[in-house]
Amino acid sequence: MCGRYVITKPVSKTKEIVKSVIGVKETDNYNAHPQQKLPVIKEYSNGKALEALEWGLTPAWTKERDIRPLINARLETIGEKISFKNLIKKYRCLIVADGYYEWKREGTIKTPHYFTRTDQKTIFFAGLYQSKQFSIITRQAGQNITDIHHRQPVIINEKDFNKYLNLKNESVDFLNSYEAPELKFHSVSKDVNKPINNSKQLIEVSKN
Repeated sequence: MCGRYVITKPVSKTKEIVKSVIGVKETDNYNAHPQQKLPVIKEYSNGKALEALEWGLTPAWTKERDIRPLINARLETIGEKISFKNLIKKYRCLIVADGYYEWKREGTIKTPHYFTRTDQKTIFFAGLYQSKQFSIITRQAGQNITDIHHRQPVIINEKDFNKYLNLKNESVDFLNSYEAPELKFHSVSKDVNKPINNSKQLIEVSKN
C-alpha cells in the first residue's frame, strides 16, 4: 500500500515533459495524503499536461457514501476488478513524487520509512484516473523492500512514459514485465503519521 508521499517543485520537475500546467502550484508537500489535490501527468492528443487531481478514486458505479475512495490499485487484479479494468484501458496517468513513505510493523509498533530512487531521480508512479480523481498502482515489493512492507508502488522510468500512456499498448502485460528501479530507504520520525505535519524534517533520518 502507498498512502503517503513527498512531492516538491512539481512544475520544475516536469517542465521538460509536459506542454501545459493546469491548477498545479510550485509548492513543496512533504506529507501528501489521500483527498489532497496533487500533481498528475495526463496524455492529450496535443501532448502531456500536469494537472491537480484528488488522490482517491470513487468508482463510477457506486455512490460516494458506499465506499471509501480507492487510493491504490493492485496490479495483480487490475485487469479483472470492476473498479479498474476499464480505467487501465482508457485512463492512465503518472503521479510525480520525490519519494514515498511506508511503515514497518513489528508487533504493535509501526515505524515509518522514507523511500527514494538510488539514482536520486524523480519518481513517477503508474496510476489511473477518473474525472478529477486518481489512484496509484501497486505491486508485490522487491526483495530489498519486503522487510519493510510487502507492497510497493509501480514506478516508471522517464524513457518508458509513452509505452505506458499510449492506449494502443497493453498496459497490464507491460507493467507485469517491467523492471522497477532500485530504491533505498531509511527510518523517519513518527511525526509523518499526522497529515497536518508538513515540513522537510519529516524525511530526515530518524534519531530514535
